[in-house]
Amino acid sequence: MRQKIRIAVAGAGQIGRRHVEAILETPEAQLAAIVDPAPGAAAYAADRGVPHFIDLDDPISRGLADAVIVATPNQLHAENSLRCIAAGLPVLIEKPVATDSEAAAAIIRAADTRGTPVLVGHHRRHNPLIQRAKAELDGGAIGNLLSFSGVTWLCKPDDYFETDWRRMPGAGPVYLNMIHDIDLVHYLCGEIDIIHAWESNAVRGNAVEETAVVSMKFRNGMLGTINVSDAIVAPWSWELTARENPSYPPTDQHCYLIGGTHGSLELPRLRLWRNRGRRSWWEPIDATHVPFGFEDPLRRQIRQFAAVVRGEEAPLVSGRDGLQALRVVEAVKQSARTGATVVIGS
Repeated sequence: MRQKIRIAVAGAGQIGRRHVEAILETPEAQLAAIVDPAPGAAAYAADRGVPHFIDLDDPISRGLADAVIVATPNQLHAENSLRCIAAGLPVLIEKPVATDSEAAAAIIRAADTRGTPVLVGHHRRHNPLIQRAKAELDGGAIGNLLSFSGVTWLCKPDDYFETDWRRMPGAGPVYLNMIHDIDLVHYLCGEIDIIHAWESNAVRGNAVEETAVVSMKFRNGMLGTINVSDAIVAPWSWELTARENPSYPPTDQHCYLIGGTHGSLELPRLRLWRNRGRRSWWEPIDATHVPFGFEDPLRRQIRQFAAVVRGEEAPLVSGRDGLQALRVVEAVKQSARTGATVVIGS
């Protein structure tokens, strides 16, 4: 039998608890401990039969874990990740990998020096439909890629913003939602090189954006746009179309379009559009639904984390992947603030 990897979870908030449940449902992993000073965390850990700690140093010093998931507030990602890396423990860091690219780069440097794996929780890459889409695109199903169009329109209710930090810079849909879109765009289409962006807070008037529109140029010459808002009632977002999280009511719509010289691809419905014969707008065009499997990407992410810890696989989403997505988001914020086009570079 494969060795069960003991995983401690730091942070027992909404996403931390989803990681806990995913570990409990994954035969390759074992929940080692829960670390969270918040009220209710001790009872939550007791219900799952694992030790509870207030400080991450406690399970690390006692040797209770083989690896750690960092699902603490964003501001603590770098500090907690560096503590794990210093102890030689592989770490899976929830997105964003850090609050800024300098802190993210420090995590990567420490991991490289120590030889410790770092993974980032852009879990959508683990979705079977994304793996199938990647295979189709890499196999030339739609020819040379030319354009990407993404929509993330959703409506966060008024009571969502009763928590102070959700009204402050860094908590808007660019950092919380669009960063996932950016990571998938990188994975499917290639790295983004140049950004021009606009933001608005015209409805709520909070210190953080509620709508952003981003124009992108890719290193391979491809062009694209992403339109994101958390103030629009609409069915076009990954949350409402991909059926990843049962908390969201599913729709049968798409939210991403990828266009190429020989066809186009809709996601997450995974529908290919191509001409039957000659490529022309006067020729019949057919849609093919590409089959794919359903499995919780968080469970697949835990399974891959365990394989990385055992030395069997490389991270599907590395620390550098997380850093590059964060750099794009920073470029979006800079462009929207200054009105200038931002070149990201390598």
